[in-house]
Amino acid sequence: MKKIKTVFLTGLAALLLCSTIAYSQPGFGNARKINDGWSFALSSDTAALRPAAAISWQQVALPHDWSVRQPLSPRNASSMGYLPGGIGWYKKSLLIPKQNNKVYLYFEGVYNRSEVFINGRPIGKRPNGYISFMYDITPYIQFGKENEVLVRVDHHRAADSRWYTGAGIYRDVWLVYAPPVHIAQWGVYAYPEVGKNSGSLQVKVQVDNNEKQSRSVTVVNELLNDKGVVVAKSSDALKINAGGPGEVSAKLHVADPRLWSLDAPVLYQLRTRILMGGKLVDATTTTTGFRQLTFDADKGFALNGKWMKIKGVCLHHDAGVLGAAMYKEVWRRRLLNLKEIGVNAVRTSHNPQAAVFYDLCDELGLLVMNEAFDEWEYPKRKWLEGWNVGTPGYDGTYDFFDEWGARDLADMVRRDRNHISVFAWSIGNEVDYPNDPYSHPVLDGSSGNGFTQKIFGGYKKDAPDAMRLGVIAKKLAAVVREYDRSRPVTAGLAGVAMSNETGYPDALDIAGYNYTESRYTSDHRKYPHRVIFGSENRHDISAWKAVTGNPHIFGQFLWTGIDYLGESGRWPSRGFYSGLLDFAGFIKPRGYFRQSLWSEKPVLYIGTYPVRGGSGSEDVLSRTEGKKDETLSMDAWSDWNYKDGQTIRVVCYTNAPKARLMLDGRQAGAVKEYDSKTGIIYWDVPYRPGELKAEGMDAAGNIVSAYSIKTSGDPYAIKLIPTSGNSRDQVAQVAVQVTDQNGRPVTHADTEITCSITGGATLLGLEAGNNSDMGDYTDNKQKAYRGRLMAYVKRNSGKGAVKVVFSAPGLKEAVVIL
Repeated sequence: MKKIKTVFLTGLAALLLCSTIAYSQPGFGNARKINDGWSFALSSDTAALRPAAAISWQQVALPHDWSVRQPLSPRNASSMGYLPGGIGWYKKSLLIPKQNNKVYLYFEGVYNRSEVFINGRPIGKRPNGYISFMYDITPYIQFGKENEVLVRVDHHRAADSRWYTGAGIYRDVWLVYAPPVHIAQWGVYAYPEVGKNSGSLQVKVQVDNNEKQSRSVTVVNELLNDKGVVVAKSSDALKINAGGPGEVSAKLHVADPRLWSLDAPVLYQLRTRILMGGKLVDATTTTTGFRQLTFDADKGFALNGKWMKIKGVCLHHDAGVLGAAMYKEVWRRRLLNLKEIGVNAVRTSHNPQAAVFYDLCDELGLLVMNEAFDEWEYPKRKWLEGWNVGTPGYDGTYDFFDEWGARDLADMVRRDRNHISVFAWSIGNEVDYPNDPYSHPVLDGSSGNGFTQKIFGGYKKDAPDAMRLGVIAKKLAAVVREYDRSRPVTAGLAGVAMSNETGYPDALDIAGYNYTESRYTSDHRKYPHRVIFGSENRHDISAWKAVTGNPHIFGQFLWTGIDYLGESGRWPSRGFYSGLLDFAGFIKPRGYFRQSLWSEKPVLYIGTYPVRGGSGSEDVLSRTEGKKDETLSMDAWSDWNYKDGQTIRVVCYTNAPKARLMLDGRQAGAVKEYDSKTGIIYWDVPYRPGELKAEGMDAAGNIVSAYSIKTSGDPYAIKLIPTSGNSRDQVAQVAVQVTDQNGRPVTHADTEITCSITGGATLLGLEAGNNSDMGDYTDNKQKAYRGRLMAYVKRNSGKGAVKVVFSAPGLKEAVVIL
C-alpha cells in the first residue's frame, strides 16, 4: 500500500493563519485535523508493531467505526445491537519538519481501551472510550523524517455496555504544534454572571511553561459580540516558573449583554492571546455567551429569570448506519428536527458526546445535561440474548473506574465547561439500580415502597452495600466543583427509594428521578429543599402531566429522543425503538404526538390504523370483536390505503382546542374537542380512497391548522426530499421517497433501492430506519422502509461535481448533483 505522508506548517506564521481555533480542538497552539490517510486492520495480535509483519491493511478515513460495518449476527450480544467488537489497529505516517515547537497528538474519542505508539514506542493508554485525551509526542518524534503512529483499540469485551458503543477512532484526531510556552490544554475557562442590565465574564487562563527557566508573559483577553465588535478587554502580566503552569484571572464587564436563550442563542467570542516580549506566541478563541440559570425546590427552573419546563430527551451517540462515527452535519439535522417538535434540552446518556455536539447545541439553542458514567465501581447486567431476558453478562468499564474515574470526570468538565448550552453535570446514571449491584435492607419492604424497577429479590446482604453510593457521589461531586461551580451537579437516580436511605441525593445539587413520577409529591414534602426533575421518562402523557401538574418539577427527559443501536430485543432487532426520530433522523408518529404536547406553534397530524374487531378486520386483533376498542396509539403512521369499507381509526395529534375530519372535501368526522386526558382526538370511519384531511380549530371555530394524507397508487418513481443540509457540508444527506405516478408518497413501499456514485465521493451508508431489517446497511443497496430512506454521501478531497443516482427495477430513477 502506498504510504501517505502528511506535512504540516509550523511556527508563528502558521499560528497566525489559524489563530481562531474551534473548540473541538484542545484550545491552544496550531491544531490541524489528521483524519485522512489512515490504515486499519482488525487483528488481535501484536504483529502491527513489527515492521515486516504480514497484516492486511485497508485505507480508511476518520471518523471510523469498524463494528457497524461488520455483519449482524444473532450470536453477538443484543446489548451491542448484535454487532461484534474485537481488537483493531490504526496507523498513519507523519512527516514533521525540524523545529523548536512542541508536538502533541489529540484524540477526541477512541472506543475503547486504546494504546498509542510512536515509532514503535508506547506513549500512553486511555481506557475510557468517551473521553478526549492528548499526548506530548515531542520526545518520540524523528524530526525531518517519517514517523509512524500506531493506535491499538481493544474492544474484545464486546458486551461491555448496555447499548451500542461502536469501536475504533470514531471522532476527530488532531496534530498540534505549540511553542514551549503556550495555553494549557483546555486552559481557558470562561463563565458568565448576569445582573440587571449588565453582565460580566469571569475568565481564567492557565499557561504552561515547558522551558527550563521562568518566563514572563502578558495574557490578553478580548470579548467580541455577535457582530464581531470588541466589547471588553483585559491585559494581565503573568510570571511562570520553569516547568510549571501559571494562571491569571480576569473579569470582563459588558453593559446590556445580549442573552443566550432557546429562541435567540446569541454567542460571543473570547479571544485569548499570549504575548512574550511583545510577540504573539499562542492564541485561541473560545465560544461563550451570557445566560442565567436558576434552580428552586418549589418553582423549578428558570433561564434568564423566566420560569419554564424542560422538554428534554435522552440521546445516545450513534447515528444508525453510521454507528458511533461523528459527523456534524448529520447531528445538526437531527437536533433541528428535535427542536422542531418542541425539544429544548438534551441529556447525553450516559457519557460525554463529541465536542461538535455541544457546539451545535450552543448554536441552535438547546440546553445540555452532560453525563459522565453509567457504571462506577461495579458492573451492571448486560443483556446478551435480548432486552431484560436471558442470561446476563457482567463485562463493563468498572474495572478502571478506581484508577481513572476522577480524571475522566475532570477531563469532561474541563473540556466542556465553556459551552453555554451545558446547564448541569451528571455524575452517573442508575448506578443505584436495586440489586444491580447495590443492595439495602429497604429492599425487604412492602411492594408499595416506591420502587418502579425490578428489584431482583429482596435485600441481599452479600451484595455491595448501597451506603457506598453516598461516599462515591460526594467524591465525584467534589471533582466537578473543583473545575466548575457555575452549574449544578446531578445524577439519574433509579432506585430513589433505596438511595434516599443513603447520602447519594444529598451529594447532589439537583436530583434526577428515573421513571419515578409516583414520588414527585411525597418526596417534595419529605425533602422540601430538594430540586427534583424527571431525568428519564416514558412517553405516556401521564408522565408529562406529572411535570405540568407539579410546579416544583422542572421538566423531564424522554427515553429516548432518537432510536439507537443496541439494547435490542430478541433477534431481529437492531436497537431500541422508542425515539421521537428514527435511525435516519425522520420524525416518527410519536414525535408528532410529542410536538402536539410541547410545541408553541399550531400542530396537527393524523395517523391511521384498523379498529380491532371492526368491519373488514381479518387479522389476529379480531379476537376482540364485539368489544369496544379503546386503543389510542401515539404511533399511528399516516397511511390511507386500506380495504373498502374497513373500519379505520383516525387519530389526531393536535394542540388546537378542537378538530374535524374531512374526506374529499366533505365532513367525515364530527367536530370534537381536544381530549386533555389522552391528548388524542379520534374518529372511527369506514375506509374510502381519496384525500383524508383533519382541520384544527380555535375556540371560535376558525381553522388554525390542517394535515392531509392521500390514497396512493403503485410505486412508480423515486423522488428526492429536501433536507436541512447545505452545499458546504462534508457529508451530504439525501432523503429518498418512493412515489406513485401522481407524486404521492407510497408509504407501504419496501422497494430495494440502489445508490450509484460517480465523482469524488464515498457512500457511507443507506439508512431506512427499519429496526427489524438485519441486512447490510453499509453497501449501496437497501430496502426502503415506509417508502423512504436516507443516503449519507461523504465528499472526498478535491474539486468537481459528484453525481448520485438512485434506481430500482421498474421505477423512474432520481439523480442529484452535489
